[in-house]
Amino acid sequence: MAGNDKSWMIYGANGYTGELIAREAVRKGLRPILAGRNETKVQELAQELGLEFKTFGLDAVEQVIKHLEGVDLVMHCAGPFSATSKPMIQACLKAGTHYLDITGEIAVFELAQSLNDEAQQANIVLCPGVGFDVIPTDCVALTLKQAMPDATHLALGFDSKSGFSPGTAKTSTEGMAEGGKIRKNGKITNVALAHHVRKINFGDGEKSAMSIPWGDVSTAFYTTGIPNIEVFVPAPPKMICGAKMLNCMHPLLKLKFIQNMIKAQISKSVVGPDESVRATLPTYVWGEVRNAQGQIKTARIQTDNTYSLTISGSLIVIQYLLGNTVQGGTYTPAKLMGADLVTKIPGSGSFTIS
Repeated sequence: MAGNDKSWMIYGANGYTGELIAREAVRKGLRPILAGRNETKVQELAQELGLEFKTFGLDAVEQVIKHLEGVDLVMHCAGPFSATSKPMIQACLKAGTHYLDITGEIAVFELAQSLNDEAQQANIVLCPGVGFDVIPTDCVALTLKQAMPDATHLALGFDSKSGFSPGTAKTSTEGMAEGGKIRKNGKITNVALAHHVRKINFGDGEKSAMSIPWGDVSTAFYTTGIPNIEVFVPAPPKMICGAKMLNCMHPLLKLKFIQNMIKAQISKSVVGPDESVRATLPTYVWGEVRNAQGQIKTARIQTDNTYSLTISGSLIVIQYLLGNTVQGGTYTPAKLMGADLVTKIPGSGSFTIS
């Protein structure tokens, strides 16, 4: 199998998604090094799967660099990425190690894009967002750009019932404190939560939907060059009302002790979906472009549930990078592997464009 002679690491292997990726990697005959901060949990999983393991934190970049010696690629799964991505990316740049992650955070995508020159000089690939955030929507964005090269406005969205893992729930809590975000005339712009409300048929019938501050507000711009971008999810009127009420609470949500209180509650009460639940929950992904003449094109694709897509999608990108020589720099998933990447992931259908 391509890349089997290369050394690669899953950092955050003891987290919900990191563990799922590790188990599937082994099932495919891959041998990642498992790593993370929690020695007991990482060691336990490594011993069960018969894999090498390392335990280290990310506080001292120089120490992280030492642990990356001889490692060709890091699959970074330890959130919250707003805190963990920067030190890991810095270490990868120094160690000459490709960096992938499963973030959906706008700030992390923007950080990676700002380091494009450094990645080129180090001859490594930085490609955050190789999970459900943002593979399918990124591929929809590029498909629509190819269908309408003169597009000026892009809307993306997805309809998923997969639920949250603890890490995703905590990241969402941080995101709420920042309010809404869209891209307007090429610039990421702060707006209210549920800034734009409209009806959308994501692929499972028309539903009311609201705009959210999703990663594609960053990535789709680098994939397509389209200057105006919004991302939507289905939202019943009560949810839209709740989001608008949260706009009044931003100052409170930003307070560290409030964030810590919410995250502590999440740790106690949120459990990621199990395999039987994941298997029954497909996801509908949608996009729409418009040009200056008001012409519109729409694309849709049905995919596997968000977690299964993250597992399969991340491993496809890992194997591609380990098996191919790619020019160093910062990439989005569709820029790295093309608009048809999502169609290669088990459980995905094909694009319908209208």
